[in-house]
Amino acid sequence: MKLMQSWVESANSATTDFPLNNLPCGVFSINGEDPRCGMAIGDYILDLTALEAEGILQLGAAALFDVPFWNEVMEAGPAVWADLRAQVTAMLAAGASKRWIVEDHLVAMDSARLHLPLMVAEYTDFYSNRHHATNVSAILHGTKAALPPNWLHMPIAYNGRASSVVVSGSEVRRPWGQIKGAEFDAPIFAPSRRFDFELELAAVIGVASDRPVTVAEADAMIFGYVVLNDWSARDIQAWEYQPLGPFQAKATATTISPWIVMQAALEPFRTVTTAPEMALLPHLCAPGPMLYDIALQVAITPEGGAETVVSRTNYAEMSYASAQQLAHHTTGGCPMSVGDLLGSGTISGPAQDARGCLLELSWGGKEPVAIAGGARRFLEDGDTVTLRGAAQGDGFRIGFGACTGKLIAALADPYAR
Repeated sequence: MKLMQSWVESANSATTDFPLNNLPCGVFSINGEDPRCGMAIGDYILDLTALEAEGILQLGAAALFDVPFWNEVMEAGPAVWADLRAQVTAMLAAGASKRWIVEDHLVAMDSARLHLPLMVAEYTDFYSNRHHATNVSAILHGTKAALPPNWLHMPIAYNGRASSVVVSGSEVRRPWGQIKGAEFDAPIFAPSRRFDFELELAAVIGVASDRPVTVAEADAMIFGYVVLNDWSARDIQAWEYQPLGPFQAKATATTISPWIVMQAALEPFRTVTTAPEMALLPHLCAPGPMLYDIALQVAITPEGGAETVVSRTNYAEMSYASAQQLAHHTTGGCPMSVGDLLGSGTISGPAQDARGCLLELSWGGKEPVAIAGGARRFLEDGDTVTLRGAAQGDGFRIGFGACTGKLIAALADPYAR
């Protein structure tokens, strides 16, 4: 597929995340007004709430954009999703007859504030990248490193906190928690000293289900994807995770990119996993390519300093695709809701500079990672972490926008009122 030409000139750039081929879904506000729904196009946001209110965009009898989130559109179903993309594409394509009407509903991206694009119903985070799982095992267990015996047979996950999900640009405060290091005879309660990021992609579920679904059915339930940072307090996690897994270590915040890239925009980039074969039962086998060729990177910017890219990897490194994760999620009859968020798990590649978190990059803190003006074992107060992702086409890219978060100092006393 080649670049689709638009009368919005900035959308025709080979370097924009938001060409006409993309049309990702977000929520924005300007001048302190109420948030509304829009689609990114080049350097602008197309105000869909206004277009629908004026009857220029029509998706059915009921209004779908009278609320500041995309859940109602998702609930309307795949046929409406396709109709929306078709109508907006026609409005923005080069030579569009409605240009003179639509132009008045473009908002400059740099003048807008971006908000969470959806109401997150539930949040589940997976552990589905072999490189990451193998590295973490080696860091924690040394020569005894091994994947858990169930890992090759099903996607491992834990249920996180939907209330922790925040939009890109939000500050993240260093958490307090119980820590039990080798230097302590008993646990202490203190700010995390080993705070980390995790590079992930997350699927946004657009179709509800109350029964087990196949991998193919699960794939059709996915509305789109966001880039996700699963912030992690490694020292809190090390003490709490036996035997039930992460809890407070992952409850501080989960940052997502402000734009949901619809699955339809990613179709040309479908690919198969580069990971070794998995020992899967038939109900988890993929009927075709379920991953996407999406280049990903992580950058750290210290307070007042310059940005350093510390990791580059690809979503195709995943061992399980989101559709397989979703299918597994439903096997016990677990209901899935519109607005559910499924984190892929940390995305690492085989190379040292392709690891998706500082735990791996610094090998448990033993090998500092060089950044502009210094080095990092784990994140320091004032650090801004930026995750980026894009699929590269012929003269265009399908991007998610930046997923950023700044780590700020822990409270001096978390119980002070």
